[in-house]
Amino acid sequence: MNFVSKEAEGGFPQYIIENIPPVSTYGLTVDRPAIYYGEKTTGYRIVATKVKEFDYPKGNENVYADYKGKGGIPLDGFWKRILFAWSESDINILLTSYLGSESRIQIWRKIRERVSKIALFLKLDRNPYLVLSNGRLYWIQDAYTVSDKFPYAEPYQAKFTRFNYIRNSVKVIVDTYDGSVRFYIMDPKDPILLAYRHAFPGVFKELVHLSPDLKQHLRYPEDLFIIQADMYKTYHMIDPQVFYNQEDLWTSSDEKYAGSSVPLQPHYILMRLPGTKALQYILMMPFTPRGRDNMVAWMAAKCDFPQYGHVMVYQLPKERLTLGPIQIEAMIDQNTSISQQLSLWDQKGSRVIRGNLVIIPIDNAFLYVKPVYLTAEGTNIPQLKRVIAVSGNKVVMGQTLYQAVNALFGASQPGQKQAPPPTGELRRAVKAFHKAQKAMENGHCEDFGKAMEGLKTILTP
Repeated sequence: MNFVSKEAEGGFPQYIIENIPPVSTYGLTVDRPAIYYGEKTTGYRIVATKVKEFDYPKGNENVYADYKGKGGIPLDGFWKRILFAWSESDINILLTSYLGSESRIQIWRKIRERVSKIALFLKLDRNPYLVLSNGRLYWIQDAYTVSDKFPYAEPYQAKFTRFNYIRNSVKVIVDTYDGSVRFYIMDPKDPILLAYRHAFPGVFKELVHLSPDLKQHLRYPEDLFIIQADMYKTYHMIDPQVFYNQEDLWTSSDEKYAGSSVPLQPHYILMRLPGTKALQYILMMPFTPRGRDNMVAWMAAKCDFPQYGHVMVYQLPKERLTLGPIQIEAMIDQNTSISQQLSLWDQKGSRVIRGNLVIIPIDNAFLYVKPVYLTAEGTNIPQLKRVIAVSGNKVVMGQTLYQAVNALFGASQPGQKQAPPPTGELRRAVKAFHKAQKAMENGHCEDFGKAMEGLKTILTP
C-alpha cells in the first residue's frame, strides 16, 4: 500500500505497508495477509492438510503456516473425495494420504466467478478492489441490476450485453481469507432488487449492518460512471431543435499514455470541489465537443457519505477557450526544454512512460498534472522522475509535484537576484504563498486551496 502523491528516494513509491510479512510505520496491521480468494486465484486449493503451507522465506529458512479459517468444503467423507476427484478431474484427491479430518477444498476462488455462482442474476463491475479493515483484507465488488425492457429508454450496448436500465443496487464484500460473501443493499427502492429480495430472503443485508470502517471504503463504480458519461454526451442537450440536429454532441478526449494515444479514462482523486470547503473523494472525467479538442465540461461523482452517488457536471463557458487534454499534451510536446529532456531519456536502454493526465479545477481555472516515469530496458520497475504541471499558457516540469506547482506559481529560479524584503501588501502575499508551499509539501490539499484563494484576494486589484 503506497501514497498517491508522495514518492521515496529514487522515484519509487513511498509505502504505507511493505515487505513480507507486512509491516507498517503508520500504525496499520494486516492480521491475515494470505489471499486464498482473489482476482487471479484460479483452480481449486485444498487447505488444512498434513503438509504445512509455505508462507514466506526468512533468512536461510522458510516459514510455514496452517490454514485456520472456515473457507471451503470439508473433505470429511470418502464420497466427498470421490465427488471432487470427479468434478475437478484429479484422481489425486482420492488417492493422496495427506488429507485429514480437518481438510477443506476451496473452489470458485476468483472473486467475480464466486459472486456469480451465488447471484447469477446480478451483473458485476469489471474491477473489484482490495481494502484493509481492522487488520483483515476484503474485496469489494460492485454489482448491478439490469434490464432491457424499461419503457421509453435508450438502450446501451455494452460488451456481451444490451440494456436500457441499470442500477448499482448491491455492494458485495468478500473475505480474502475464508471466502465469505455478503451482499449489502445500496438502493432499497430498486424494483428489480425488491423482486430478488422476495425470491431469496436473507441473501441481501441492509447497508446499516455494514461496519462503519468498511463503509468508508465504498466508492462510486467506474463502469456505471462510464455508462452515465456516454449517455450524457448526447442527452445533455435539452433544446429539441439542438438535440434533433445533434449540434452540441460531446465526446471523450484522448491522452498520451506510455507512448500511445489512448482514450482518457475516469480517475479517482481526492480534492476540494469548487464552491466547497471539505476535501472529497471523487471520480472525474472531462468532455470535449465532437470534432474539437477544447474542454467543454467536467463531470464528477462523489464517493463520500452522506453525498455518495451525487453526480455533477461543470459546463464551461463556450465563449472562453479551456484547453482540453490532447491540447495539453501538445503543449508539453511543443515545450522545447521538456521535449528535449524526454527525448534524451527515451533512448536505447531506457523508456519514458508518460502517466495519466489529472485535471484539477482550482477556482475559475484548471491545473493539469502529468507524471513522467522512466524504466530500464528489460525490466518493469518504473521510477517517477519528473512531474509536469500546466496552468494557462505556462508549462513547467519539476522533480516532484511540489516543485512543479512551486515553479508554476512563480517561484524564483536559481541564479536570480534576491528580491528586497517585502513590505505591506507584498509581505501578506509572500506569507500566503509560503503557507501554500507548506500545505502542498505536507499534502494538505484543502489548506493549499485556501492559501491560494487568500493569495488571489491579495493580488487582485
